[in-house]
Amino acid sequence: MATTHTSKTSVYLITIVASLGGLLFGYDTAVISGAVGALENFFITSLENSPSFAEDTIFQFKITISLCVLAIGLLFADFILKFFQKNKAYTIIAAILIFGGAVFYFQFLTLPNILTENLRNSILGFMVSSALVGCIIGASLGDNVANSIGRRNGLIIAALLFLISALGSSYPEVMNIFPGNDLTAFIIYRIIGGIGVGLASMLAPMYIAEMAPANIRGQLVSFNQFAIVTGMLVVYFVNYFIVSGQTELWINETGWRYMFLSEAIPALLFLLFLFFVPKTPRYQTMKGNEEDAMKVLTKLNGPETATRILSDIKASFSRTKSHWLSFGWGVVIIGILLSIFQQFVGINVVLYYAPEIFRGMGMETDASMLQTIIVGAINMLFTVLAIMTVDNFGRKKLMMIGSAVMAVAMIGLGFALYTETEGLPALLLMLLYIAAFAMSWGPVTWVLLSEIFPNKIRGVMAVAVAIQWLANLIVSWTFPMMNNNSALVEHFNHGFSYWIYGVMALLSLLFIWKFVPETKGRTLEDMEELWMKKK
Repeated sequence: MATTHTSKTSVYLITIVASLGGLLFGYDTAVISGAVGALENFFITSLENSPSFAEDTIFQFKITISLCVLAIGLLFADFILKFFQKNKAYTIIAAILIFGGAVFYFQFLTLPNILTENLRNSILGFMVSSALVGCIIGASLGDNVANSIGRRNGLIIAALLFLISALGSSYPEVMNIFPGNDLTAFIIYRIIGGIGVGLASMLAPMYIAEMAPANIRGQLVSFNQFAIVTGMLVVYFVNYFIVSGQTELWINETGWRYMFLSEAIPALLFLLFLFFVPKTPRYQTMKGNEEDAMKVLTKLNGPETATRILSDIKASFSRTKSHWLSFGWGVVIIGILLSIFQQFVGINVVLYYAPEIFRGMGMETDASMLQTIIVGAINMLFTVLAIMTVDNFGRKKLMMIGSAVMAVAMIGLGFALYTETEGLPALLLMLLYIAAFAMSWGPVTWVLLSEIFPNKIRGVMAVAVAIQWLANLIVSWTFPMMNNNSALVEHFNHGFSYWIYGVMALLSLLFIWKFVPETKGRTLEDMEELWMKKK
C-alpha cells in the first residue's frame, strides 16, 4: 500500500523534529569558532597576569584531563573486551594501563605547575576541543541509551544537555556548582554539551531510520547530515550578527557569552517538540508494546504495510549477532582508519578556528566572521551535492578526488602563509579545501561506514564513531600547540600545521586507493562475502 499524503506529512514533520538534533550537533560543535579569541583573552590572559592563579588552574587542569582520560579509557576497555577473549583482553588493558599510565604520569602530571608557552597553548586547545570528550562518551553510550530508555527519550536527554551546556558555558561563574574555578566550570559545561552531541549523532539518524517508510528512508536519513551543516552555517551567521559593529572589549567581555547562550533557543525548541513525537515502533516492540507500535506503523504506512513491517521487526530480534572479529581484522581496521583520516586531514581545525585563521591573515573581526559564513555556505552547498551524487558517482572515486584536492589546497595554504601571500589566494585555497571535503570525506565516510560493516558485526561501527571523535579531539587540541608555537612560527610562519594536514590528505588518498573497496551497488550480503574471502 502506498504511503498516503497524510502519513507522508507526519513522517516529514517527525524527521524535521529529529533533525533538530543534527542541527544542534552542528550548532554546538561550531559555536566555539567565533569565541576562540575572546575565550583566550578572558580566561588565558588572566593566568598570565597571576602566577598563583595559574598554578591553581594548572592543578585543576591536570585533574580534569586525568578524569577525561579515565572515562575514555574505560569506554575503550569495554571495546577491547568485545574484540578479544577475557584473559587476552585483560592482558592488553593491563599493558596499556601500565605503559600509558607511566607516559601520562611522567610526561604530564609531573610537569611543574608553571604556565609555559606549550602548557598555555594546551589549555587553550583543550578549552576549544573539550566538548569532543563529551562526544566520545555520548556516542559510546548511545546504543545503551537507545535500548534502555528509547530513541526519543534519549534525544530528550540530549536536548536537556544542550540547554544546560548553553547556559553554563555562557555564564560559568554564575552556574559554577563544581569544586573548581570558572575555567574548569566552562570546560565541564562544554563536555556536558558534547555528551548531548554524541547522543544526538547516534540517536537522531537511528530515530529517523526507524520511523521512515522504506521507500523514502535514505532521503530522510540524509536530511540529518544536511541539518548538521545547516546548524554550522546558522551559528556562523549568529556569531557574525553578535559581533558586528561591536568593540573588541565588548566581544571579549560579553559577546562570547551571547554566542553560547544563543544555543538555548534551538535546544529549548528541540526539547519541547520531542514531547509531541512518538517512540519508534522498533523500541515499542522491543519493550513488548506491540499495540502502540502498530498504531504508529499504521499512521505512517497504512494498515496492510504496517502488519508486514511489524512482522519483520519481530523477526529481526531473532537474528544472532556474531563476534566482532568474525570477518577478520581487515574490515575493522579499514573502518577505524576511515574515521581517523576523516579528522586527520584537518577539517575541524578549519571549522573551529576559522575566524582566528582569518584574523591571522590580517582581517578585522567583522571581516573574519563574514569569511566564516562563506566557509559554512560552501560546506553546506557541497555536502548537498555529495548527497545527490554519491549513489551515481561512486564512493571510492569521490573520496580519492577529494583527498587529492584537499592535499593540494592544504599544502598550498601552508605555502601561502609561509610566504605571507595572504588575502584572496589563502581564502580561495581554504574554500577549495572545504568544497573538496564536503563533496567527499564529509558525508561519504558515513556512507562507507554504514555499508562496509556486515549486519552481524554492526556494533563495530560504535568503535569507529568513538575513534572518530577521539581523532577530532587530538587534531583540535594540538592545532594551537603547533600554530602558536614561537619556534614553528619563526621558521614556518603558521604554515607548518597545514602541511601536516596536506600530507595526511595524501596518505588518505593512498589508503582509499589500496585498501577500501567500492561499495556502490553492492548489497550488505555482497560485503559479507567479500570480507569472508579476505579473512
